Amino acid sequence: MNPSEGTPDPETEKPIRVAVPDYVYPLIPSFLGNRRHDVATIRDALARQDYGTVRLLGHRMKGDGSGYGLDRISEIGAALEQAAVELDVDG
Repeated sequence: MNPSEGTPDPETEKPIRVAVPDYVYPLIPSFLGNRRHDVATIRDALARQDYGTVRLLGHRMKGDGSGYGLDRISEIGAALEQAAVELDVDG
């Protein structure tokens, strides 16, 4: 397994270190690039109060993060999904 250093956790200011299977390691840069794109999409959706999009992307992050061994991404996705459900009075 290869250790991977991420960006600092905003709550602790320390890098989040994870260990992933060797076959997943080369996929991490693309995976994280896609999540950066999701963050931009989520910000745009929030500006439009489109909580359905936030819920969907959060749900995907929750599942995809665990599939890559990135539990913190799954936790963030679950929190986004739950918050969007609570805010979406139309949905």
